[in-house]
Amino acid sequence: MSGMEFVSLSLPPLLIGIFAAIACALPGNFLLLRRQALIGDAISHVVLPGIVLAFLVTGVVSAWPMLLGAGAAALVTVLLIEVIRRVGRIEPGAAMGVVFTAMFAGGVLLLEQSDTSSVHLDVQHALYGNLESLIWLDGMGWASLLDPEALKGLPPELPRMFFTLLFVCGFIFLLWRPLKLSTFDEGFARTLGLPTGLIGLSLVVVAAIAAVAAFDAVGSIIVIAMFICPPAAARMMTNRLERQVGWSVGFATLSAVLGYVLAGYGPLW
Repeated sequence: MSGMEFVSLSLPPLLIGIFAAIACALPGNFLLLRRQALIGDAISHVVLPGIVLAFLVTGVVSAWPMLLGAGAAALVTVLLIEVIRRVGRIEPGAAMGVVFTAMFAGGVLLLEQSDTSSVHLDVQHALYGNLESLIWLDGMGWASLLDPEALKGLPPELPRMFFTLLFVCGFIFLLWRPLKLSTFDEGFARTLGLPTGLIGLSLVVVAAIAAVAAFDAVGSIIVIAMFICPPAAARMMTNRLERQVGWSVGFATLSAVLGYVLAGYGPLW
């Protein structure tokens, strides 16, 4: 493959995959240590109907409508879990399982019954993403990276994931100490006056933002994996949080690169 072909066909989806993997892995470290690793799974299940409804209302696949739709779906999910738990008098875990499955099934049903032929939004896209179509037609070689006119033709998913990654990094950098304290010793953090509940909620919100931003490009199944696999692998390498975060970034990057290479070129070997 020539340099022009690589820049045009492979560089954008590769960067999107790397940005998405890191953006999900960073909050995934804290979710894993808080024993909330499956929150990424839950988010990926419940946001699907919200994203589909946002598209049906607006007619476009855009970040803000998708985020608002995902937020509305999450709110409905919380209410349904509470209603089922109280009315059915069952364990919260059982109520979550029922609601998560129903929400995801509802999202798939909406996709099947809706006309989404004008955009890249269908069941296959929702589950497995759409990286292969995110090419840069204006990319005529490495020099295009310095051409403002050519950069305007980049797939919108690339700047979206880049700024999402910056937001996630900024959140973790600014709240590193409170996150660390509330993760390892919530009681001690509370005695210091830290709002542990608000910190935990903020972490979930950031994870949801990363999931929604990555959903359009890589699909719900990969989003779930990126929240859990890199942090879990990193946890096996060290007992120090700082090193774990570094390892998770490395594993996330490696997973994205190897996944793209094997999926794109493996069948040709």
